[in-house]
Amino acid sequence: MSGGDVVRALYEALRAGDVPGVMARLDPEVVVDEPPALPYGGVHRGRDVFAQAVLGAMMTYAAVEITAFDVFESAAGVVGTLTGTLTAHSTGEAFPLTMVELHDVVGETTRKIDVYVKDPAALAAFYARAGASAA
Repeated sequence: MSGGDVVRALYEALRAGDVPGVMARLDPEVVVDEPPALPYGGVHRGRDVFAQAVLGAMMTYAAVEITAFDVFESAAGVVGTLTGTLTAHSTGEAFPLTMVELHDVVGETTRKIDVYVKDPAALAAFYARAGASAA
């Protein structure tokens, strides 16, 4: 399985809402660096921490729909782009999500993800309106 295949499998699981499938593509000691402005922002170490701090926070406040993704692979690593919609549980507000992720893949798991969102301030404001607060 190539690095690109690993990230594609991760994104397919995420799109399907398959948390065990997402976890299977993350190294047990994965490091995920999210924009600090977000309620779940910062550096998260370990897939269990990622599941609780990031996935848990995202899904607590909004339904997550991944509508498209692309994966680009090179000798330098794997880049993934994700687009979708977050819909706030509390207000019904829909927010267009655009993300770029840099993946460090070893074997059949991702061991590091650097996450970049199109507009972190707007995303943080969406979460604030949905009832979340910055950490």
